[in-house]
Amino acid sequence: MIDRLFDISNKLASSVPVYFERFLTKKIPWDQKLIGISGARGSGKTVLLLQRLKKMLAEGKNALFVSLDDIYFSENKLVYFAEDFAKDGGDYLFLDEVHKYKNWSQELKNIYDSVLGLKVVFTSSSALEIHKGSHDLSRRALIFNLRGLSFREFIELKYQIIIPSATLEQIIINPAEKVMEINNKIKIFPYFKEYLATGYYPFFIDMELNYLKQLSITINTVLEIDLPAIHNIDFNSIIKLKKLISIISQIAPYKPNVEKLAKQVETTRPTLLKYLYYLDKAQIIQWLGSDTFGINYLNKPDKIFLGNTNIAYAFSEDKTNVGNIRETFFLSQLLQNHKVTYPKQGDFLVDGKYLFEVGGKNKTQKQIAGIENAYIAADNIEYGYGNKIPLWLFGFLY
Repeated sequence: MIDRLFDISNKLASSVPVYFERFLTKKIPWDQKLIGISGARGSGKTVLLLQRLKKMLAEGKNALFVSLDDIYFSENKLVYFAEDFAKDGGDYLFLDEVHKYKNWSQELKNIYDSVLGLKVVFTSSSALEIHKGSHDLSRRALIFNLRGLSFREFIELKYQIIIPSATLEQIIINPAEKVMEINNKIKIFPYFKEYLATGYYPFFIDMELNYLKQLSITINTVLEIDLPAIHNIDFNSIIKLKKLISIISQIAPYKPNVEKLAKQVETTRPTLLKYLYYLDKAQIIQWLGSDTFGINYLNKPDKIFLGNTNIAYAFSEDKTNVGNIRETFFLSQLLQNHKVTYPKQGDFLVDGKYLFEVGGKNKTQKQIAGIENAYIAADNIEYGYGNKIPLWLFGFLY
């Protein structure tokens, strides 16, 4: 049985493509003892692990990849498996989908504390709150979050056009320099239009013709398998979550009336807030609040967005609102590396410092007039001027 796991691991390592790597690969200190990678289903976590596995094997390391939803782990403890692997000279153990394993937190802690010399990297659904693990796992593991492809990564993956990322400060202080670099390589608007509709999840590369259908299937999998496994919700709750997403997809982004929304979903206010919280953690929606300390389901969100623009196209391909798409894109690109909150004026406050209003090329300064560090992220402009920055440029932040 164990030989079978090694065979699967080696086959996966030999077949994984390495011509494109996610930005997170270079940010992770792979020599740490315990690393966790969370992210939305379909964001590329498994491929990222397999690419690292392939590199370790090429360097002569004893490395192994296993998925914890494999039938082997229904009858065998992970901690004993890790101990045996380490005794046989194991260097790296890559664990996929730990949320499918019942006692993941306890046993990863045990492995960290007692299996010396073994480095473990694990992935989990973004809906899993690793930092609230019941066995203080957060003090032992370095946790990284992997969102979907940025606009920049989409261009590199699909068209093999490599453009370095930029920091938010570089974009704000001197957008013209980055814009000129990019526009010398590509005509931006056709790529941008394509990305908004079908470029956020890496699996577009394998199923371009049926991408939006596959995205809908992926969201259903999160609702029917991932959330029940993590939050122990029942079939009735899954039905209500689906109804909630259907309602949100037709009106997001919007400022929710929680009581009205609860009645539409046929649930209570506290339960609705928990549902919204779960969907935000799963990155199906984006919960925007004014609280800089983050979201919790005791307080209602100030504004709700879909998780990314592709989800908007998956649910209402022919009815997408351009204003909604603009704001959803901006938020999805900023959340990977920045703290975004809902301000009293403007659309988004980033890192408690930079205020942004998002709109079309004719967007005026009215809403942000006289405010320091205030900018307009404007759609349908190729070059910026003054405090008006091309909206698409924010897709090059990671």
